[in-house]
Amino acid sequence: MLIDDVSITIQAGKGGDGLVHFYTDRWRPKGGPDGGNGGNGGSVYFRAVSDISKLHQFRHEKKFHAPDGEKGGPNQCSGKKGESLFIEIPIGSVVTYDNGTSVELETAGQTIMAAKGGRGGKGNFHYRSSTNQTPQEHQMGTVPPVRQLHIQLKLIADIGLIGLPNAGKTSLLNELTTAHARVANYAFTTLEPNLGVTRGGHIIADIPGLIEGASEGKGLGYKFLKHIERTKILVHCLSAESEDILADYKTVRHELDNYSSALANKPELIIITKSDLLGEKTLTKLVKKTKAVLATSIADDNSLKSLNDLISQHLSS
Repeated sequence: MLIDDVSITIQAGKGGDGLVHFYTDRWRPKGGPDGGNGGNGGSVYFRAVSDISKLHQFRHEKKFHAPDGEKGGPNQCSGKKGESLFIEIPIGSVVTYDNGTSVELETAGQTIMAAKGGRGGKGNFHYRSSTNQTPQEHQMGTVPPVRQLHIQLKLIADIGLIGLPNAGKTSLLNELTTAHARVANYAFTTLEPNLGVTRGGHIIADIPGLIEGASEGKGLGYKFLKHIERTKILVHCLSAESEDILADYKTVRHELDNYSSALANKPELIIITKSDLLGEKTLTKLVKKTKAVLATSIADDNSLKSLNDLISQHLSS
């Protein structure tokens, strides 16, 4: 199942401590201070990737810690820096920090620093002077704070397929794109959003079916309503098999209206799916009754091409 909402704990690496050390050998028994500085701790970064399943890594692992910097060495040698920790998360993730600020990752490869590594401490070589030739001073490396983060995934798609369960959305996605989402002839086949890319390069998201009360937390659809907030247009699928197709339409529209006005006001294309199950006269009446722009069937290549053209026209306008 898609994980799209997680809370994790991160901490950047501690800076290495500075060293107190005095050089000595048989020729220079009092060679002076030579304690090196500690290395900086590793920072924690988030990097966006085009894999919506990346939040699965947080299902069991909740704490992440970048490596610490190493302690300073003799002969003015600085400690090794801690390596930065890069955590991959999906494009469309919104990272909210414990101070209330948030940042969104919108493009593949986008990288943000989530926690800066601790600063390495100064060794006693740093404190030498003409009046302090045997300094015992040194700095401890700084310890970065533990940060509590919340990561929420909101899919970035051009088109959102919406409708009641078993309205033919997943089958349509598979035909319009190269996706191979699972399809079965029963309600709630889709348990998580499916993505596909059309021949025109547009991303389509197939959203789990919305039922009455979804905006109040009922059914599978509520969890994924946020995933269609970013879409440019909605394709509202109404099944030709429905006993009351207008009631189906009103049910879904009611849930969109209840969830957010921004979602309710998105451009919408109403289509009839599974049109091959009805005769031409009945289908014509149904299209007029619902004000659908098109009747489609996965068995009718021409209707699929027409739908693809309609989507492209609306996205380019």
